[in-house]
Amino acid sequence: MKIRAAVSRDATRPPSLETLEIEEPRRGEILVRIVASGICHTDINVHERDRSPKPIVLGHEGAGIVERVGPGVTRLVPGDPVILSVNFCGECPSCRINAHSYCYEVLPRNFGGRRPDGSTPLSQPDGAPINARFFGQSSFATYALADEKSAVKAPADLPLEIMGPLACGVITGAGSVINSLAVRPGQSIAVFGTGAVGLSAVMAAKIVGATRIIAVDVVPSRLELAMELGATDSIDASAGNPAQTIKDRTRYGVDCSFNTTRSPAVFSQAMECLAPRGVAGFVGAPLGAWTPDMFQILSGGRSVRGILGGDASPGFFIPLLIEYYRQGRLPFDRLIRFYPFADIAQAFADCEHGTTIKAVLRM
Repeated sequence: MKIRAAVSRDATRPPSLETLEIEEPRRGEILVRIVASGICHTDINVHERDRSPKPIVLGHEGAGIVERVGPGVTRLVPGDPVILSVNFCGECPSCRINAHSYCYEVLPRNFGGRRPDGSTPLSQPDGAPINARFFGQSSFATYALADEKSAVKAPADLPLEIMGPLACGVITGAGSVINSLAVRPGQSIAVFGTGAVGLSAVMAAKIVGATRIIAVDVVPSRLELAMELGATDSIDASAGNPAQTIKDRTRYGVDCSFNTTRSPAVFSQAMECLAPRGVAGFVGAPLGAWTPDMFQILSGGRSVRGILGGDASPGFFIPLLIEYYRQGRLPFDRLIRFYPFADIAQAFADCEHGTTIKAVLRM
C-alpha cells in the first residue's frame, strides 16, 4: 500500500514528505492509520546526529486507528483507537517484571531501523528499502506498522489527536516523579528544564503531594506556565547559579532534582541543589564531558539516577495518566501546538528553538 511519510536522509535538511510502500502486517503486528504524532527531542537528536541508520522514518508518539491486524493478534481489532509506545521483546528479565523501558533489546528494537529479523516494512516505489520501526512504529507517516504488544488502546470519547505525547514525553516526565524518584507527600523537587517532559514532571509532583516544586529554566513564558501547572517556585537560570538559589530558598536543598536538559553545567547544578540523601534523576546524556563531584555524592549520601520512559509500563501507566487528565489534574493538552503534516520542517524548527513546547503533527 502507498503511504506518505517524512523521510530523514541527512542532517543538513529536515525530513521530507515522500511516497513509500508499506507491507501488510505480519504475525503479531497491526497496521495503524496515524491520526497524529508528537515530535520529541529524541526524534530531532536522531535526525541530526545519526543515532539510527538512514534513510529512516522517525516518529514515536503516534496515535491512530487500527486498520488491519496480522495473524496472532487477539487484543485489538480494526477500528480500535490506539496509542503507540516503546517497543520491547516481552521475554527478557526486564520485560517479565514490566520494566519495558529497560528491555534487554531496547536499543536495537527502538533505534535499529529494522525488525529483529533484519527486515523493514517500508520501501521506495523502486523497491529500495527505507529504515523504519523507530520505537517500533515510525509514526511520521500516514500509516505505520507496530507490534500489538506496544499499542495501548485509547478511550473513544477523548480526542485521539492529543494522545500521542502520552507515549513518551508525558509518561517520561510524570513516571520519573511517580515511579523513579517516588516523590512522596511533603517532599521537595527541583525540575530543570520546563519543556514537555519537565512540565509533565511538575504536574505529577503536584498530583503526588510535593509541597515544594521548583521550576528552573531560562524562558520566562515557560516558567509562567510551570507556575500555572503546579510549581510553587520558579527560577530564571540565566540570573545566576540556580543551585545556590534553591539552597537559599529551602535551607537544606531539595529531596529530588529532575534534569531534562543535556547541559553538563545543569547536571552539576542538579547535584548541588540536593539535600543530604537526595536523588538527582536525569533523562538524557550530557552533551560533552561531565565529571560529578564524588565527594559531594559520598558525603551527603546522594545518588544519581538515570531514567528511561519514567520506569513505566505503558499498558498500565498510560491509562492512569488519562484518568488524571479526565480529572483535570494532568492538563497536558496545554503543552500542545498542532501542525499540518506538510509543515513538519517548521515544527522541527520551532521545537529546536523552544518556541513550541510539544509539537503534534496532524496527518
